[in-house]
Amino acid sequence: MTLSPPEELGDAVRVDVEPVFRVEESAPDEQRFVFSYTVTVHNHSRRSMQLLARYWKITQGSGKVQEVRGKGVVGQQPMIGPGQTFRYTSRAILDGPVGVMEGTYTCVDTASQRPFEVAIAPFRLAGPNQVH
Repeated sequence: MTLSPPEELGDAVRVDVEPVFRVEESAPDEQRFVFSYTVTVHNHSRRSMQLLARYWKITQGSGKVQEVRGKGVVGQQPMIGPGQTFRYTSRAILDGPVGVMEGTYTCVDTASQRPFEVAIAPFRLAGPNQVH
């Protein structure tokens, strides 16, 4: 089920993600490839919102798919006011040097208490010298 955002929050919430390969934490010989990713949630609306839950779909280069669901992000359920941003950094560990993550945040319009989802567009996780 997809929850559409309240009209004022519709296209006004944007999610940007910046992935980084963590060479110092990775061990390719052990099939351990560590990536950090910094997420910035921008609330360009005139309404406050709260991020309640997350869903991630992680597709590894091998085709293996992992789904992650949980409350909030990095132990928080942040309130994001009008014109504000919320930024956090987390990690993903893959068994190969390439993968793709995508997902959704379940949020609530704090004035109406109406829940809605914000899509997180697919982004690529790739170790050094990976072409695809």
